[in-house]
Amino acid sequence: MLEVTQLVRRFGEKVAVDEVSFSVPEGMLTGFVGGNGAGKTTTMRMIMGVLGVHGGEVRWDGIAATAADRRRFGYMPEERGLYPKQPIFDQLVYLARLRGMNAAAAASRAEGLLERFELGGRRKDKLESLSLGNQQRVQIAAAVIAEPMALILDEPFSGLDPAAVDSMATLLGEYAARGVPILFSSHQLDLVERLCDRLIILANGRVVAQGSAAELTATGPTRYRLVLDGGVEWLREFAGVTVVETTGQSAIVELTDTTTDKLLAEALTRGSVRELAEVRASVSDIYREAVA
Repeated sequence: MLEVTQLVRRFGEKVAVDEVSFSVPEGMLTGFVGGNGAGKTTTMRMIMGVLGVHGGEVRWDGIAATAADRRRFGYMPEERGLYPKQPIFDQLVYLARLRGMNAAAAASRAEGLLERFELGGRRKDKLESLSLGNQQRVQIAAAVIAEPMALILDEPFSGLDPAAVDSMATLLGEYAARGVPILFSSHQLDLVERLCDRLIILANGRVVAQGSAAELTATGPTRYRLVLDGGVEWLREFAGVTVVETTGQSAIVELTDTTTDKLLAEALTRGSVRELAEVRASVSDIYREAVA
């Protein structure tokens, strides 16, 4: 298991990461979400040893992570780090050899990954000649080339088309099934909610919420969707109701000092009621409330 405890990083007077603690359990996909400048990339760089730690600790299997441990982590940085003018196959083999694979195993592994990402016919092409989406696929292949024991991926789905997103999700699922802890950041909250076993929400360098999607959404307020034949603006004046949003003849509300029976009775005096149903908060809702 990968753990960070009380992690701190400063840039001059600014505290970019402020006593951040969380774990990435074995065999789980953990989503790392937060706005720009929240501290996600800085945290990942400290996990990988790219940035120094000003406080706290990164642990692997309960003890401080070493340089040798980090060499066995697969890392995909936010700023892509491959060589634009080098053939993609040669780069993958080179990176695999750096991580200790012999030449034959490295070549076989690189061939397999390029075929998997539908780039087998372009093995001799320079990276810069590929589309941005295909460059992203090569970067993903580079992160997993040496069969890592943990994966740290900064925006791995950025720039991928839907088919490539599905292929990437399948690949990560396979690594999770082998027991590999996986931490990845993304601004695509619907994707995070669909794929992840756990989520960590960061704001202003601090963890403001973490847990499974079910745990996080269970902490949100109970809301109801009311759909009428007529208008819904009267709800703003109805005692005990807070209107979250309205769209045409539909409203999302919270009941602060009334009951669904009273709300339904009032609604029926104003016309037909098409729907009154409880609405479970989404991860997007929890995220917006956590970072507000």
